[in-house]
Amino acid sequence: MYVHLGRVLVSDGMMKLATIRDEYEAYLEGWLAPAAARSQHARRQHDECPSPLRTDYQRDRDRVVHSQAFRRLKSKTQVFLPPSGDHVRTRLTHTLEVTQIARTIARALRLNEDLTEAIGLAHDLGHTPFGHAGEAALATVYPGFRHNEQSLRVVDVIEKDGTGLNLTNDTRDGILRHSKPSSHIEGEMAGRPRTAEGQVVKISDGIAYISHDLDDAIAAGLLETAQLPASVPAILGSRHSARIDTLVRSVVTHSRPLVQQPVDGRQVIVMGSDELRAADDLRQFLFGELYEPINRLQSTEHAQEIVVRLFEYYSMHPDETGIPSSREPDATRRAADFVAGMTDTFARRKHHELFVPRFEEI
Repeated sequence: MYVHLGRVLVSDGMMKLATIRDEYEAYLEGWLAPAAARSQHARRQHDECPSPLRTDYQRDRDRVVHSQAFRRLKSKTQVFLPPSGDHVRTRLTHTLEVTQIARTIARALRLNEDLTEAIGLAHDLGHTPFGHAGEAALATVYPGFRHNEQSLRVVDVIEKDGTGLNLTNDTRDGILRHSKPSSHIEGEMAGRPRTAEGQVVKISDGIAYISHDLDDAIAAGLLETAQLPASVPAILGSRHSARIDTLVRSVVTHSRPLVQQPVDGRQVIVMGSDELRAADDLRQFLFGELYEPINRLQSTEHAQEIVVRLFEYYSMHPDETGIPSSREPDATRRAADFVAGMTDTFARRKHHELFVPRFEEI
């Protein structure tokens, strides 16, 4: 069905009725900065008929939002195990905060907001239960596991009963490279997103987690603002909102001149040196005063034990994962996919079912 507006577009000497998508892409052509990605140039792994209403990047975003993996993020840990209150961030709220920050930056720089949003919403789809503690545990028994590579695997081969979402290559690249991939990922730019929008999501991920993890820790009484390195309140501000605003403004100010030319392999999304130094000081502080102590808690060690035991069990019983053997014959790969996709609640329940003796068995 060809939904049109009754107007004519002329391209390469050809005349055609303009669809709503055509009209929007024509509008964006006059709005976007030279470094911005154009949806009409997007390519997928498998060709599809274009939508008359939505650009390819809009379709990517919508597929992510409607995916099962996205819905499970609401029950996956961000940092705190278990969450100590109703307002503590989960993996889903982290994802939404990253995407909001990224869209603010993208709009200010006249980049493609739809691509930015698609990458932001999908970047953590492959995260394990129990946050980075769960990821570290799974990597000990399935060497090389990384959540960003798993996120790409989710959208490529796990979602939709093993057929994948068939996202555009630009969205897929941003998902993979929001965090440094393994050394086997080819190319000298393996750690750098190739689009400006992917670079925006990568820097927004850092802005979001150092800001909201500190906010959660202060709310939980684990940290006090008086403990912060001097550079943090002096440069970034003394309030949660002020710190985010300062970092976002810095990115916009220092990136604006760089996006006036095509990306062409360049790093075009950057932060001012003072703000970057303060952000690094805050990140190092959080690792020493928050993340490492949390990793030593008994609850964290128990969560990691759950991940390891579940992986070992499903490696020996791959038919119980629910992943069709015809699509993934390797038992350990199937076990890693199954365990990584679990929510915290589901992982605890399966662990209890498998390893905690029932009363009648005692």
